[in-house]
Amino acid sequence: MGTQNSTVQATRTSIAIVEALVRLDGAGVTELATELDLPKSTVHNHLDTLRDIEYVVKADGEYNVGLRFLKLGEYSRNRLKIYDIVRPEIDALAEQTGELVNLSVEEYGRGVYLYLARGDEAVHLDTHAGMQVHLHCTALGKAILAHTPEERVEQILDTMGMPSRTEQTVTDRGELYEELETIRERGYAYDRQERLDGLRCVAAPITTSEQEIVGAISVSGPTSRMQGERFDTEIPDALRDTANVVELNMTYS
Repeated sequence: MGTQNSTVQATRTSIAIVEALVRLDGAGVTELATELDLPKSTVHNHLDTLRDIEYVVKADGEYNVGLRFLKLGEYSRNRLKIYDIVRPEIDALAEQTGELVNLSVEEYGRGVYLYLARGDEAVHLDTHAGMQVHLHCTALGKAILAHTPEERVEQILDTMGMPSRTEQTVTDRGELYEELETIRERGYAYDRQERLDGLRCVAAPITTSEQEIVGAISVSGPTSRMQGERFDTEIPDALRDTANVVELNMTYS
């Protein structure tokens, strides 16, 4: 039993080191040990093993993740049927709106960005493929939650909480539930500067023919452009049209 526990802990430590390398954009043994509150000898041993199996590289005394992870990430994304179907539609919507268009799915109670396309006027944000975010503070996340069984929504909120990101973030569960009901009725969700100040988003859910949620797509832009009829009607209509095409393609592909 002790050996099994130590093996499990070793795996957790290796993954923690890899994630720290990403977070720190590369680091040496001492920096990693400080970041993770681990002995330098432990960090060094794990790094040596990760280098042996070619998942970590070393240059000028600093370690970083290796390109072998690229193969895993591509496989992880490509195994989802929605990715190949949605990608050309997202590219077209980005060209049509000129804004940043995103595809997200839920995994382990978080929203995960799978793909992003930039129109000619798209803002540059912190978002990237693989990035994880809380669901309650994004249009994408709320579109997903609105079509997720209530028991699962409760579980997600119990586990992840509803932390405040800006002054606009909805942190009251009752208020969120009211908004989710509105989203179900009108077919799309809003983010009014709830994750990032100055940014507004509109998102539409993507569901199967059995009405099971598989993901959501959104258009994001600065508040200066995301207002009035464009924010209230034009972009929501374009998103729902795109979601409808995707859902048809998923059904008959």
